[in-house]
Amino acid sequence: MKKLIILSGAGISAESGIKTFRDGDGLWENHNITDVASPEGWRKDRGLVLEFYNQRRRQLHEVEPNEAHHLVAELEKHFDVQIITQNIDDLHERAGSTNILHIHGELFKSCSCNNKNLVYEEKGDIKIGDKAEDGAQLRPFIVWFGEDVPLYQKAQEKVKEADILVVIGTSLQVYPAAGLIHEIKDDCLLVVINPNETGFGYGQRAVVMKESATRGMKLLFDKLVNLA
Repeated sequence: MKKLIILSGAGISAESGIKTFRDGDGLWENHNITDVASPEGWRKDRGLVLEFYNQRRRQLHEVEPNEAHHLVAELEKHFDVQIITQNIDDLHERAGSTNILHIHGELFKSCSCNNKNLVYEEKGDIKIGDKAEDGAQLRPFIVWFGEDVPLYQKAQEKVKEADILVVIGTSLQVYPAAGLIHEIKDDCLLVVINPNETGFGYGQRAVVMKESATRGMKLLFDKLVNLA
């Protein structure tokens, strides 16, 4: 089976009601992004950071995968599919996809703030005083701005094998994730689904669809299946 890589971002989850931040104002739910998604913010006010992600976690319980998620999952019947997502939600999993690399972490997991290898399932709130087995405070299992992206090398290796790379709902402005597009083979088909002008130079080889994630996947699905 041909290897199909899906690189997904906030745009696909936004259609399920997951709120996103925009680089334009630097705010996320009225918070400065550095206050709630950086090591500096964690050191400054752990309570604020924990409550911010507790709210995100509660919201995630209330939303469902949308048609774009389900269509991506359906592609596993026709391709060897690997999803590389910048999203921290579990909507790809709930839609039925099985091979998912969360390069920015997972909202339904927590970890020790001293050892990110101590990871736990976390469907409820994390409070001050909740400890990992090493005695350290639990924190969201999220890659914050300014932190290393441990799964990036694995993502690079996957992208290099792709016969088709479909980029959905990401502006490709956040690095290092944006650099993945440069790893594809010369004969890899590149398709970008994004309703907004990203300012990213895809070059002439990319098929750019200025559509929402759901509409874009509806238009693309049969065409992809015909290439399988």
